[in-house]
Amino acid sequence: MLDEHILFIDGEAIVIDKPAGLPVDPPRDGSLSLENHLQSLTFGFKRWPSAVHRLDRDTSGCLLLARNPKAHRRYSQSFEDGRVEKVYLAIVDGVPAAAEGMVDLPLSKQSSRESGWRMVGDPKGKPATTAWRVLETVAGKALVEFRPTTGRTHQIRVHAATGVGVPILGDPVYGRGGKDGRTMLHAARLVLPREGKPAIEANAAMPDRFRALGFGNGA
Repeated sequence: MLDEHILFIDGEAIVIDKPAGLPVDPPRDGSLSLENHLQSLTFGFKRWPSAVHRLDRDTSGCLLLARNPKAHRRYSQSFEDGRVEKVYLAIVDGVPAAAEGMVDLPLSKQSSRESGWRMVGDPKGKPATTAWRVLETVAGKALVEFRPTTGRTHQIRVHAATGVGVPILGDPVYGRGGKDGRTMLHAARLVLPREGKPAIEANAAMPDRFRALGFGNGA
Protein backbone atom coordinates (compact mmCIF):
# COMPACT_ATOMS: atom_id res chain seq x y z
CA MET A 1 0.00 0.00 0.00
CA LEU A 2 1.21 3.50 -0.81
CA ASP A 3 0.52 4.75 2.71
CA GLU A 4 3.76 2.94 3.59
CA HIS A 5 5.67 5.02 1.01
CA ILE A 6 5.17 8.49 2.56
CA LEU A 7 8.21 10.76 2.40
CA PHE A 8 6.51 14.02 3.46
CA ILE A 9 3.06 14.96 4.73
CA ASP A 10 1.33 18.04 6.12
CA GLY A 11 -2.11 19.63 5.77
CA GLU A 12 -1.54 20.65 2.13
CA ALA A 13 0.82 18.14 0.59
CA ILE A 14 1.99 14.55 0.48
CA VAL A 15 5.11 13.26 -1.23
CA ILE A 16 5.24 9.52 -1.88
CA ASP A 17 8.05 7.29 -3.07
CA LYS A 18 6.24 6.00 -6.15
CA PRO A 19 7.15 2.41 -6.98
CA ALA A 20 8.53 1.68 -10.43
CA GLY A 21 5.85 0.12 -12.62
CA LEU A 22 2.94 2.08 -11.16
CA PRO A 23 1.48 4.57 -13.67
CA VAL A 24 0.25 7.94 -12.41
CA ASP A 25 -2.63 8.06 -14.91
CA PRO A 26 -4.96 5.10 -15.58
CA PRO A 27 -3.49 3.12 -18.52
CA ARG A 28 -5.50 2.00 -21.50
CA ASP A 29 -5.02 -1.65 -20.60
CA GLY A 30 -7.07 -1.15 -17.45
CA SER A 31 -4.26 -2.11 -15.05
CA LEU A 32 -3.84 -0.48 -11.66
CA SER A 33 -2.62 3.09 -11.38
CA LEU A 34 -2.07 5.72 -8.69
CA GLU A 35 -5.81 6.45 -8.84
CA ASN A 36 -6.54 3.04 -7.32
CA HIS A 37 -4.51 3.95 -4.22
CA LEU A 38 -5.65 7.53 -3.55
CA GLN A 39 -8.32 6.55 -1.03
CA SER A 40 -5.60 5.07 1.20
CA LEU A 41 -3.81 8.45 1.16
CA THR A 42 -6.59 10.63 2.60
CA PHE A 43 -5.35 10.38 6.23
CA GLY A 44 -8.56 11.72 7.71
CA PHE A 45 -9.46 14.11 4.89
CA LYS A 46 -12.65 13.53 2.91
CA ARG A 47 -11.05 14.75 -0.32
CA TRP A 48 -8.64 12.45 -2.14
CA PRO A 49 -5.22 13.96 -2.91
CA SER A 50 -4.27 14.59 -6.55
CA ALA A 51 -0.93 14.37 -8.38
CA VAL A 52 0.65 17.76 -9.12
CA HIS A 53 3.09 16.45 -11.74
CA ARG A 54 3.82 13.21 -13.56
CA LEU A 55 6.46 10.50 -13.42
CA ASP A 56 6.75 7.89 -16.15
CA ARG A 57 5.41 4.43 -15.28
CA ASP A 58 8.91 2.98 -14.84
CA THR A 59 10.26 5.96 -12.89
CA SER A 60 10.31 5.53 -9.13
CA GLY A 61 10.71 8.18 -6.46
CA CYS A 62 9.36 11.55 -5.31
CA LEU A 63 5.82 12.30 -6.48
CA LEU A 64 4.00 15.33 -5.08
CA LEU A 65 0.28 15.16 -4.29
CA ALA A 66 -1.84 18.15 -3.26
CA ARG A 67 -4.51 17.69 -0.59
CA ASN A 68 -6.82 20.48 -1.81
CA PRO A 69 -7.47 22.31 -5.11
CA LYS A 70 -5.95 25.62 -3.97
CA ALA A 71 -2.66 23.95 -3.05
CA HIS A 72 -2.73 22.05 -6.35
CA ARG A 73 -2.95 25.30 -8.31
CA ARG A 74 -0.09 26.89 -6.36
CA TYR A 75 2.18 23.88 -6.66
CA SER A 76 1.42 23.46 -10.38
CA GLN A 77 2.40 27.08 -10.91
CA SER A 78 5.67 26.49 -9.05
CA PHE A 79 6.49 23.66 -11.44
CA GLU A 80 5.61 25.82 -14.45
CA ASP A 81 7.74 28.69 -13.13
CA GLY A 82 10.76 26.43 -12.60
CA ARG A 83 10.85 27.01 -8.84
CA VAL A 84 10.96 23.33 -7.90
CA GLU A 85 14.30 21.64 -7.29
CA LYS A 86 14.33 18.15 -8.81
CA VAL A 87 17.16 15.63 -8.66
CA TYR A 88 17.05 12.33 -10.53
CA LEU A 89 19.34 9.31 -10.54
CA ALA A 90 19.71 7.10 -13.59
CA ILE A 91 21.83 4.15 -14.58
CA VAL A 92 22.95 4.77 -18.14
CA ASP A 93 23.83 2.06 -20.64
CA GLY A 94 27.51 2.96 -20.96
CA VAL A 95 29.96 5.51 -19.57
CA PRO A 96 29.68 9.15 -20.74
CA ALA A 97 32.73 10.67 -22.42
CA ALA A 98 32.75 13.56 -19.92
CA ALA A 99 32.31 13.60 -16.15
CA GLU A 100 29.62 16.28 -16.14
CA GLY A 101 27.89 18.82 -18.34
CA MET A 102 24.77 20.76 -19.24
CA VAL A 103 22.35 19.68 -21.97
CA ASP A 104 20.49 22.54 -23.63
CA LEU A 105 18.24 20.83 -26.15
CA PRO A 106 14.70 22.07 -26.95
CA LEU A 107 12.16 19.28 -27.34
CA SER A 108 9.07 18.66 -29.41
CA LYS A 109 6.70 15.74 -29.89
CA GLN A 110 7.01 13.64 -33.04
CA SER A 111 4.31 11.19 -34.09
CA SER A 112 4.01 8.54 -36.75
CA ARG A 113 1.46 5.85 -37.43
CA GLU A 114 4.14 3.17 -37.53
CA SER A 115 6.08 3.89 -34.35
CA GLY A 116 3.71 6.05 -32.31
CA TRP A 117 5.07 9.16 -30.61
CA ARG A 118 8.30 10.21 -29.02
CA MET A 119 10.06 13.40 -27.95
CA VAL A 120 12.90 14.64 -30.16
CA GLY A 121 15.46 17.41 -30.11
CA ASP A 122 14.13 20.32 -32.12
CA PRO A 123 15.54 23.88 -32.32
CA LYS A 124 11.95 25.11 -32.65
CA GLY A 125 10.72 23.04 -29.71
CA LYS A 126 10.11 24.02 -26.10
CA PRO A 127 13.24 25.01 -24.15
CA ALA A 128 14.71 22.18 -22.07
CA THR A 129 17.91 22.18 -20.01
CA THR A 130 19.41 19.53 -17.74
CA ALA A 131 22.62 19.56 -15.70
CA TRP A 132 24.25 16.18 -15.16
CA ARG A 133 27.26 14.53 -13.53
CA VAL A 134 28.61 11.01 -13.23
CA LEU A 135 28.55 9.70 -9.66
CA GLU A 136 29.83 6.16 -10.08
CA THR A 137 30.79 3.61 -12.75
CA VAL A 138 30.33 -0.16 -12.48
CA ALA A 139 30.96 -2.79 -15.16
CA GLY A 140 30.73 -0.42 -18.12
CA LYS A 141 27.67 1.42 -16.89
CA ALA A 142 27.34 4.69 -14.95
CA LEU A 143 25.18 6.16 -12.22
CA VAL A 144 24.36 9.71 -13.30
CA GLU A 145 22.71 12.54 -11.38
CA PHE A 146 20.38 14.69 -13.47
CA ARG A 147 19.09 18.11 -12.40
CA PRO A 148 16.48 19.34 -14.89
CA THR A 149 15.65 23.04 -14.79
CA THR A 150 12.59 22.52 -17.00
CA GLY A 151 9.96 19.78 -16.91
CA ARG A 152 9.33 18.55 -20.43
CA THR A 153 7.88 15.13 -21.19
CA HIS A 154 10.66 12.48 -21.33
CA GLN A 155 13.21 15.28 -20.89
CA ILE A 156 15.84 13.32 -18.97
CA ARG A 157 15.45 10.26 -21.18
CA VAL A 158 16.00 12.25 -24.38
CA HIS A 159 18.76 14.41 -22.90
CA ALA A 160 20.60 11.31 -21.70
CA ALA A 161 20.44 9.60 -25.08
CA THR A 162 20.98 12.64 -27.31
CA GLY A 163 22.75 15.21 -25.14
CA VAL A 164 24.93 13.05 -22.89
CA GLY A 165 25.26 10.48 -25.66
CA VAL A 166 24.37 7.45 -23.51
CA PRO A 167 20.74 6.31 -23.07
CA ILE A 168 19.22 5.25 -19.78
CA LEU A 169 19.52 1.53 -19.19
CA GLY A 170 16.34 -0.33 -20.11
CA ASP A 171 14.72 2.57 -21.97
CA PRO A 172 12.58 0.95 -24.70
CA VAL A 173 12.08 4.17 -26.68
CA TYR A 174 15.37 6.09 -26.54
CA GLY A 175 17.67 3.18 -25.67
CA ARG A 176 17.95 -0.55 -26.26
CA GLY A 177 15.29 -1.63 -23.80
CA GLY A 178 15.98 -4.58 -21.55
CA LYS A 179 14.84 -8.01 -20.49
CA ASP A 180 12.68 -6.67 -17.67
CA GLY A 181 11.46 -3.70 -19.71
CA ARG A 182 12.20 -1.32 -16.84
CA THR A 183 13.81 2.08 -17.44
CA MET A 184 16.38 2.73 -14.68
CA LEU A 185 15.30 6.23 -13.64
CA HIS A 186 14.57 7.43 -10.09
CA ALA A 187 13.31 10.78 -8.76
CA ALA A 188 15.62 11.08 -5.76
CA ARG A 189 14.84 14.56 -4.41
CA LEU A 190 12.14 17.22 -4.60
CA VAL A 191 12.08 20.64 -2.93
CA LEU A 192 9.23 23.12 -3.42
CA PRO A 193 9.50 26.51 -1.62
CA ARG A 194 6.32 27.90 -0.03
CA GLU A 195 5.47 31.38 1.22
CA GLY A 196 4.83 31.60 4.93
CA LYS A 197 5.64 27.99 5.73
CA PRO A 198 8.51 25.52 5.43
CA ALA A 199 9.38 24.17 2.00
CA ILE A 200 8.14 20.78 0.92
CA GLU A 201 11.29 18.67 0.98
CA ALA A 202 11.57 14.95 0.27
CA ASN A 203 14.32 12.45 -0.48
CA ALA A 204 13.69 8.98 -1.88
CA ALA A 205 16.39 6.40 -1.16
CA MET A 206 18.13 4.67 -4.03
CA PRO A 207 15.94 1.71 -5.05
CA ASP A 208 16.99 -1.90 -4.65
CA ARG A 209 16.96 -2.39 -8.44
CA PHE A 210 19.89 0.07 -8.67
CA ARG A 211 21.79 -1.61 -5.83
CA ALA A 212 21.26 -5.00 -7.45
CA LEU A 213 23.48 -3.79 -10.30
CA GLY A 214 26.23 -2.81 -7.89
CA PHE A 215 25.51 0.90 -7.53
CA GLY A 216 25.30 2.80 -4.24
CA ASN A 217 26.21 -0.18 -2.11
CA GLY A 218 28.93 1.81 -0.38
CA ALA A 219 26.55 4.71 0.37
